[in-house]
Amino acid sequence: MSLRIVVTVKYVPDATGDRHFADDLTVDRDDVDGLLSELDEYAVEQALQIAEDADDAEVTVLTVGPEDAKDALRKALSMGADKAIHVEDDDLHGTDAIGTSLVLAKAIEKAGYDLVISGMASTDGTMGVVPALLAERLGVPQVTLLSEVSVEDGTVKGRRDGDAASEQLEASLPAVVSVTDQSGEARYPSFKGIMAAKKKPVQSWDLSDLDIDEDEVGLENAYTTVDAAAERPARTAGTIVKDEGEGGKQLAEFLAGQKFI
Repeated sequence: MSLRIVVTVKYVPDATGDRHFADDLTVDRDDVDGLLSELDEYAVEQALQIAEDADDAEVTVLTVGPEDAKDALRKALSMGADKAIHVEDDDLHGTDAIGTSLVLAKAIEKAGYDLVISGMASTDGTMGVVPALLAERLGVPQVTLLSEVSVEDGTVKGRRDGDAASEQLEASLPAVVSVTDQSGEARYPSFKGIMAAKKKPVQSWDLSDLDIDEDEVGLENAYTTVDAAAERPARTAGTIVKDEGEGGKQLAEFLAGQKFI
């Protein structure tokens, strides 16, 4: 039986662009270029490595987002994933991590899975809670923040590195895992991979396909929202201390005034 791997990926604003909030205090995604979250590339890479080591495996990439989120799926497909699923619905605008985990869980159940792989966090929200929420909704074990991961005989195994020690973890499939940016450099799509990705299937689902009511998602039903935001102040010239014998004292006074010491 084929090992069914689902990788959750996110289309995020380019961190090098001029990011800001829209009028409703959600991230403005129209005025900045987007791309596949860099941390999710590690999840795609680990899924591909597991598939390559398996006798029979299929890698599906899944995203929830607007029309442009297909760009994230195409990047993952060009890396080597077999097929993709895009959940898109206008009522999803402003959905928080809890609502997103519901949509992802429903889509994963509909697609069928043995192993779900996620990045350690998204590069826009950086909450890092979706893998745990997914495992809870799916009712399966979670093995998160892995620097190393493998699958053998119906068991997923991995190493989690902490500040003082490393843990060896394992769980029976089906399971949810997340991988860190220390799990291995993600491969760069080849020209052949980019061309092949154009022919790979991409399914499009909306909330009705997943039997989700609109009052379960969206900004108005989010558990977490942004109440207020202000533009980052413009950078100003720093304080220059001319050392005429009192430089050390002036520096200490400045640091004390800023409560750095």
